[in-house]
Amino acid sequence: MQLIDEILEYLQYHPMSSRQDVERHLSSKVSSATVKRQIARGIEDGLIVSHGNNRSTVYAITPKAHILRTVNLDSYYAIDIDKRDVQTGYNFDLIRTELPKIDIFSADEKTRLDECQKLFTAHMKEMVPGSVAYNRELERLGIDLSWKSSQIEGNTYTLIETETLLKDLKEAKGRTHAEAQMLLNHKSALKAIIANPGFFERLSLARIEDIHSVLVEDMGVEPSLRYRRVRITGTKYQPLDVESQIREAVDDMCALINGKADPYEKALLALLLISYIQPFEDGNKRTSRLVSNALLLAYGHCPLTFRSVDANDYRAALLLFYEQNNLSAFKRIFVEQAEFAVHEYF
Repeated sequence: MQLIDEILEYLQYHPMSSRQDVERHLSSKVSSATVKRQIARGIEDGLIVSHGNNRSTVYAITPKAHILRTVNLDSYYAIDIDKRDVQTGYNFDLIRTELPKIDIFSADEKTRLDECQKLFTAHMKEMVPGSVAYNRELERLGIDLSWKSSQIEGNTYTLIETETLLKDLKEAKGRTHAEAQMLLNHKSALKAIIANPGFFERLSLARIEDIHSVLVEDMGVEPSLRYRRVRITGTKYQPLDVESQIREAVDDMCALINGKADPYEKALLALLLISYIQPFEDGNKRTSRLVSNALLLAYGHCPLTFRSVDANDYRAALLLFYEQNNLSAFKRIFVEQAEFAVHEYF
C-alpha cells in the first residue's frame, strides 16, 4: 500500500486527526516532512480537507477519497462481517451529489482505456459486419459472456456445456432447466442489444426493464420494479425497499450516466449502480452486466465478457462498493477486463 493510501485509510476511520496523529499510526517510520508533503498533495488532489490553522490543524478525507482510495481487500475481509464498519443503508448523496463531481478514472487508467479503444477501432476496420468472421466473433463473445455472467450468479454449466446449449439447444446432463434458461436468456438479451445498439445511447428505466425482462423470461421472476425487501448474502448492506424510492434512485442513476461523456464511465457506473440499487427481485447483477455492455456497444466500444475474472473477486469488489461506496477494487477489474476483451475478441 502506498503512503497516501495508508494516510487516507487512517483518516477515514479517524477523521479530524492531526498530522502527528497520522505519523504515529503509519506502519513504517516516515519523516514528518514526507507526511506533510503527502497530506499537501492529498489536499491539492481533492482527497483531504483541512480544518483549523497552524498547530490546531486537523484533517479528514473528502467524499472523493472515500470513493476512490485504494482498499486492500484481504485486510478488509479479514474483519468479521459483524465487526466491519459499513454503510448498512442506501446512500442518497452518492448518485445525486458525490459521483457527478468525480472523474472516476485516473490519468493512467484513462490512458489504458484509450489504448483499448484504439486497438478495438483498428480491429473493427478489418471486420465486415455480417461476414462469417464477424458473426463468428459475436457468437464466441456471446457464449463467453453468457457463461461467465451466469457463473457469477452460481450457475454450474461449464463453458463447453454452455457452448453446446447455445449452439445446439442441447441441455447438459446433471444441470437444471433453470440454469439452461438463464443462459439462453443471456443469448437473447445480447442479440437484442446488438440488433439495436443506438437504442441504448440514452439510458432510462424503461430500457433497463427491457433488458431485465428478457433475462428473467420463463424464470418465475417479476419483470417490474420490486416492492418487497431483498437481502444480499454476505453483507449487512440493505437496499431500498420502497418502490417509489427505488424508481427515483434508478432515475437519478440514469441522469448521472447520461450526463457522463466517457462511455467507459457510463458502463462502469451501470455495472455498479444497478447492482447497488437492486431494482428487481432477482437478476440485478445480470442486468447490470448487459446494460453496461449495451452502453459500450452504443458508443462503438468493445463489450466485456468478464471471462478471465474470478467470480469470488468480482463479488468481493462489488460487496466493497455496497458497504463502503468505494469502487477501487471493481474499477481495477473493469480496466483489466477491458484490456482482456480487446485482445481476445474481434
